[in-house]
Amino acid sequence: MSDGRISRLRVTFTVILAIIFAVLPLPEPINAARPDLLLLLVIYWSLSAPRIAGLLFAWFCGLAIDVLKGIILGQHALAFLVVAYFTHKFQLRIRIFPLSQQTLTVFAFLFLYQFIVFWLDGIIGQPVTTWMRWLPVISGAILWPILVAGLDTWNRRNR
Repeated sequence: MSDGRISRLRVTFTVILAIIFAVLPLPEPINAARPDLLLLLVIYWSLSAPRIAGLLFAWFCGLAIDVLKGIILGQHALAFLVVAYFTHKFQLRIRIFPLSQQTLTVFAFLFLYQFIVFWLDGIIGQPVTTWMRWLPVISGAILWPILVAGLDTWNRRNR
């Protein structure tokens, strides 16, 4: 039921909140920099509870984004899966990194995610070539330390 006292209910609750945040209408200047909160949670839970948040978990989270955004089915799912694979592969190393190095690693993962989506957009004929496409990478990296601090505190408090 749990991975180191982290329950599936807690993971599910945060994922539902992130999905709501993904579809919440925001003003256009803010919407362009909207961080990929669901991907950040996939990375966080893959590091904190790898038995609960595995590759299948990442695939379904990406599929949820595909369905909600009405894009080609599997586009974000593939990108989420690749990021989750690398997160799981280097999980033990990343967990011992100081927060600054973790943030740089997450920045690289977010960049990889955006590059895969950018690449797939080009293949299907819908390239978005403005520099604003990369704003969620920066905002997600800025949000990472706050997300880690909040979720780590919540997890410690409920143990």
